[in-house]
Amino acid sequence: MLKIRLRRMGARHRPFYRVVVSDSRLAPTGAAVEEIGHYNPVVDPPDIKIDGERVDHWVANGAQVSHTVKKLLAQQQS
Repeated sequence: MLKIRLRRMGARHRPFYRVVVSDSRLAPTGAAVEEIGHYNPVVDPPDIKIDGERVDHWVANGAQVSHTVKKLLAQQQS
């Protein structure tokens, strides 16, 4: 099953996340099908950029959205 989830990047104590579509059986750092956005919690306010059209496309094709990505999508829209 495909999941839309976060992949941690960046240096120690300076996290940066990519929002990726990947197979749920693989590790979060494994190969991704597609990168659809990013999230930087270090800056103030946090930088959230997620392509909503691609999220809708993948959800229509059966991908599950992680709880954290759902929260980020809600924050981005408000």
